[in-house]
Amino acid sequence: MTGGTAAALPMSNHTRERVTVAKLTLENFYSTLLTQHEEREMRQKKLEKAMEEEGLPDEEKVMRRSQHARKETEFLRLKRTRLGLDDFESLKVIGRGAFGEVRLVQKKDTGHIYAMKILRKADMLEKEQVAHIRAERDILVEADSAWVVKMFYSFQDKRNLYLIMEFLPGGDMMTLLMKKDTLSEEATQFYIAETVLAIDSIHQLGFIHRDIKPDNLLLDSRGHVKLSDFGLCTGLKKAHRTEFYRNLTHNPPTFQNMNSKRKAETWKKNRRQLAYSTVGTPDYIAPEVFMQTGYNKLCDWWSLGVIMYEMLIGYPPFCSETPQETYRKVMNWKETLVFPPEVPISEKAKDLILRYCTDADNRIGAVSVEEIKSHPFFESVDWEHIRERPAAISIEIKSIDDTSNFDDFPESDILQPGLSYQRPYVLQL
Repeated sequence: MTGGTAAALPMSNHTRERVTVAKLTLENFYSTLLTQHEEREMRQKKLEKAMEEEGLPDEEKVMRRSQHARKETEFLRLKRTRLGLDDFESLKVIGRGAFGEVRLVQKKDTGHIYAMKILRKADMLEKEQVAHIRAERDILVEADSAWVVKMFYSFQDKRNLYLIMEFLPGGDMMTLLMKKDTLSEEATQFYIAETVLAIDSIHQLGFIHRDIKPDNLLLDSRGHVKLSDFGLCTGLKKAHRTEFYRNLTHNPPTFQNMNSKRKAETWKKNRRQLAYSTVGTPDYIAPEVFMQTGYNKLCDWWSLGVIMYEMLIGYPPFCSETPQETYRKVMNWKETLVFPPEVPISEKAKDLILRYCTDADNRIGAVSVEEIKSHPFFESVDWEHIRERPAAISIEIKSIDDTSNFDDFPESDILQPGLSYQRPYVLQL
């Protein structure tokens, strides 16, 4: 067609579809960029506000801002990393839960060892669950802390979400407590003190964990504590939902007439099953979390009191045969929180447990974390250097992929071949 203007040709359906897809892709791309920018600005404002409230001197503010900028850069780097299942070799299943499993994996190009958390999308469809994953993403990015398990990468395929986390070869506190009858007061002091610092580090960022329990206290290669599972999948269990306990037949309490040795044996026999069920256990949950009236960060200190009791006594204070009975005991804690006379513990330890497990208004930590640190139970603790000192119980690690501190799990079909379509994904939900 020379010398004239080309006549406009009608657009085929195929071309129209491709144009629509391109338009949506571009809109989605810019919308995501805008959202990321807004989120970044919000995090910056949050930092500035926190520094103002703390009344920090200018040089400290400059240092905090540069730390924050480094974390933002790292976050962007993670977002650009194109990774998929093919980049990792699965070595062993080291954990299993209601929504998926955790595997020890090795990155093929570097040989680095990680823990890969695999979550089935079909189980994560509720909006509430999506919100929890975002919360996990936010805290793992913000909490650049020795007290929090690090997340390095994340991606998805048609079936699953994958989080590539730091591997902590020491296992978890639940497994440690199941191996020991009870812990000494010295060991308990160490683990509870470290967990105080870990919980405080996330409270300072404005987060509430709300699912502090032995399963979520992991141990690194030197035996020191790190927090994990920020409401990612366990926080969604029915155990947190009051309606789960309504209209259920009342079972007669069977634990009532057992001595502490039998109680501990029965608790340990059922414990693992509870950890891997979709229901979970309400044993560690503060009573106000069940109420519809709201709760704050103090609910994490209640949970720590329950863990401290379990370390010293051998089972948690409200344990029962059924979750419903446990819930009833938690709600009636004024009557049910008792110490068995046959397991002697010091008055200091008893006092601290009762200061943790009490009404939120009177709970230790309500004023500040210093209130907890200055309790007589902790009088010999060197808070500044506790993480550099040897742990109460040392961990024996034979190799970088040593899993001797984990249970054995049978293989599963969660990673069926042929179903992984990968694209870069850092929990953009």
